[in-house]
Amino acid sequence: MAVEPPGATEQGFSPIRWSDDALLLLDQTLLPEQEVWLRCRRPEDVAEAIRRLSVRGAPAIGVAAAYGLVLGAGDFAAAYELLLATRPTAVNLRWALDQGRALHERSVEAGEREELRERLLDWARNVHREDIAANRRIGKFGRGLFEEGDRVLTHCNAGALATAGYGTAIGVVEAAWSAGRLASVWVDETRPLLQGSRLTTWELGRLEIPHRLITDNSAGAIIARGWVQKIVVGADRIAANGDVANKVGTYPVAVLAARHGVPFYVAAPLSTIDRDTASGADIPIEERDAEEVVHAFGKRIAPQDTEALNIAFDVTPAELVAALITDAGVLRPPYGESIASAFRDRGTAAR
Repeated sequence: MAVEPPGATEQGFSPIRWSDDALLLLDQTLLPEQEVWLRCRRPEDVAEAIRRLSVRGAPAIGVAAAYGLVLGAGDFAAAYELLLATRPTAVNLRWALDQGRALHERSVEAGEREELRERLLDWARNVHREDIAANRRIGKFGRGLFEEGDRVLTHCNAGALATAGYGTAIGVVEAAWSAGRLASVWVDETRPLLQGSRLTTWELGRLEIPHRLITDNSAGAIIARGWVQKIVVGADRIAANGDVANKVGTYPVAVLAARHGVPFYVAAPLSTIDRDTASGADIPIEERDAEEVVHAFGKRIAPQDTEALNIAFDVTPAELVAALITDAGVLRPPYGESIASAFRDRGTAAR
């Protein structure tokens, strides 16, 4: 059900809201032509929004799933399994769901069933706030990697729309721009669903950051001409060794960056790092409906009998990543060591 746009949060723009006992999600499938908010009152509504990419981006999926557990508190186990099955690659989904399940189990064991839904809602709101705070820290750490006059290239969308707010890669871009360390942004269109042209340009326009849209297969040409000084992308899952799964097309950009000596950075919170996944070879890669490839703007662009393959993500080896920009700081190779150290430090700080 579509609703009127809600007001901004205290933290700034967010594509996710909780209002009147319902979850409101900005339907990103309709951007940039329409800004329509969906009202989700059941976990099934949230699951469908995740599957059809009304809400997308690993951090945003995790936050939406947290609120989905609130909506499904009456049959928690069913809501958990339903939401878990929506997107296999984005690790923040399971991260949030497992946190919610642990809270549920503690509450049941303590005999606090009546307070369970409110406890889950408080927790989900905190997940929401913490993601925005983490993204702002990512931006703060990442801006120091840029120099005045830099032109940066990004792929897919890793801005506020892909998170609870502020964004990861675009959060870094915004922080660098505000610090006077950025000239402009090159935006890959990101076939087949055009997250770059539809979403990243929409965000950069709102932020009044100079940008130009390019076709995905133009990246090599502009990098070779020296028109790109830095590359920064987001991530849907990072393995323990630093391999990065992100929107398909990221890996070729990383290869081009290595060929031309351009630093390739990945911006993501620690929650996107899956230490239970040893390497990129172990990351499940989602394949989406082939119809997304053979159609564009509601029109078929290939002969009727054409078969297509729609791989949604690819894996960039850690050796091609200059640094991971996280909410705990900038991590450098060897990533097995720097990632483990970041989590040790986070655990010490938590205690």
